[in-house]
Amino acid sequence: MNAEGHVPAGQGDSGPQRVQKVLARAGVASRRVAEDLIEAGRVRVDGKVVVLGNRVDPAVQLLELDGAPIALAPGLVHYLLNKPTGVISTASDPQGRPTVVQLVPPEPRVFPVGRLDGDTEGLLLITNNGELTHRLTHPSYGVEKEYLAEVDGTLSSGQLRRLREGIELDDGMTSPAKASQPSPGLVRLTIHEGRNRQVRRMLDALGHPVRRLVRTRFGPLSDRSLAPGAWRELTMDELRELERSVSGEQPPQSRAERRAAAASAGVPVAVPGSALDGASDAVPGSALDGASDEVASSDEASSGRDTSEGW
Repeated sequence: MNAEGHVPAGQGDSGPQRVQKVLARAGVASRRVAEDLIEAGRVRVDGKVVVLGNRVDPAVQLLELDGAPIALAPGLVHYLLNKPTGVISTASDPQGRPTVVQLVPPEPRVFPVGRLDGDTEGLLLITNNGELTHRLTHPSYGVEKEYLAEVDGTLSSGQLRRLREGIELDDGMTSPAKASQPSPGLVRLTIHEGRNRQVRRMLDALGHPVRRLVRTRFGPLSDRSLAPGAWRELTMDELRELERSVSGEQPPQSRAERRAAAASAGVPVAVPGSALDGASDAVPGSALDGASDEVASSDEASSGRDTSEGW
C-alpha cells in the first residue's frame, strides 16, 4: 500500500495494457496527467498518435512521449520505502517478525537493496531488479548513504574530524565519511561502506551512543514527505538518476558547478560592475556563460558547520 492507501496493479502484468497505466508505472506522470498527455496528442505507440482507450504491449511495442522513447522494463518495479523501526530488512523472517516486503505489494516478488537494522528507520529501496541491485550494493561503486543520528552528548570539532578521516573499528579502519553537526546531539553522517551497524559503531567509538538513527538518503534518492511505513514507486527521473549513479556517467553540470570549475581552472570570473561583467554574454558557450555571481562564504565552508535543517 502506498502513501495514498492504494496498491497499484502489478507491473508484472503481461500483454497489452492501457497506455495511461503504463505511463504512470514508468514514472512519467500520474495516471490523470498521463491521460491529459494522451489527449494532447503527445503520446505515440509505434509511431502512431494514441487516444484514450488505446493499449500498448511494453514487451514488444515502442512507446514515445514528445518523440522520446519511454524506457520500459516489463515486470521490474522499484519502490522507495520509509522503513519504520521494528521491521526487518529481509524477504522473510523465521521468527515471525514483520518484514519490509510485507509493506509493499505482494506481486511481483521483490527484495530490499541492502539492509537497515531493525532499530534503524529511513529510506530503503525495494525492487526485483537484480542487475541494478548488484551495482548499488557492490563496494566498487561507492553508493552514498546519508544518516541523521541522535546521540548522547555533543561532538567536538576534533571528533567530527576523526569521522571525516576514518575511525578504527574492530573490523578495521572505516573509509573517510562526510560528517557535520546540525545541532548539539544531532549528527549528519554520509558513508559509502556497508558494514554491520557501522554508523552506530563509529559514534560509539567516539563515546556518543546513538539513541535514534534515520537514513535520509540512498544514493540520489531522498524524500522527506514519505511517512514511516509508506512507500511509493520511483519516478522515471529518479530511476534514471539512480542508474546513472552506478554507470560512471556524469550528470550535466549546473551553472554554479560550471562557475566553480572555471574558477578552479583560473578562468576570470565576472563580477557585477567590473570590466568582465557581461563578458560571458559576448561569448555564448564559454566557461563564463551563465555563471552565477554567488560565492559561498569561505569561513562557513571551512568551519564544517551544517546550516541545513535537522530531521
